[in-house]
Amino acid sequence: MTTTLITGANKGLGLETARRLLRAGHTVYAGMRDTAKGTDAAALGAHVLQLDVTDDESVASAIASLPELDVLINNAGIVGSHAGVDEFGADDLAAVFDTNVYSIVRVTRAALPLLRASGNARIVNVASGLGFPRFVTDPARVESTIAGLGYMTSKAAVIMLTLQYSKMLPSMRVNTIDPGYTSTDLNGHSGPQTVTEGTDAAVAMATIGHDGPTGTFSDRDGLIAY
Repeated sequence: MTTTLITGANKGLGLETARRLLRAGHTVYAGMRDTAKGTDAAALGAHVLQLDVTDDESVASAIASLPELDVLINNAGIVGSHAGVDEFGADDLAAVFDTNVYSIVRVTRAALPLLRASGNARIVNVASGLGFPRFVTDPARVESTIAGLGYMTSKAAVIMLTLQYSKMLPSMRVNTIDPGYTSTDLNGHSGPQTVTEGTDAAVAMATIGHDGPTGTFSDRDGLIAY
């Protein structure tokens, strides 16, 4: 049985990823800050787990409660401040990085002993095309039409962080994915994709074998060339 932990799994992409991996036979732990919001995850059959990715003690307690771990999906994320260049400050950037980037380091470091004990450890980090320079400079892509200093910068950091983890953890499969423009609370449900379409890449990377790719960036259509 494959044991999977998903952060930010009470709604949206995290909840749908939980649903699909449960259907694939995984034992899923649905991490979330407020377990009172875990009704939908519990109804699917997931184990609801209190996990505040911005708090070291919460992360340590959550990981310590797991019997084993094969797949870690770092999905939790926030948009952060929409302030313009004259108002956006270092504190605004730190706030979005705390959830979107630093949390990956917190959770991954805590989970490494369990992942190292797995015969097929996989880490999937949820990034975004909004943090991929080739996409945001291509006028044919929607990413080029959106500007912001916090969220986009944090997702660029997630892509590079994943590449470095893949080099430093050669026995594991460590990949990052772009869900695409998906209808979620994060964008006011403006995205044209369904949450099922938006989780295709995460599910694909969560279910690869020990000989699967590592250090890659992909979306639902497959690998994206750097």
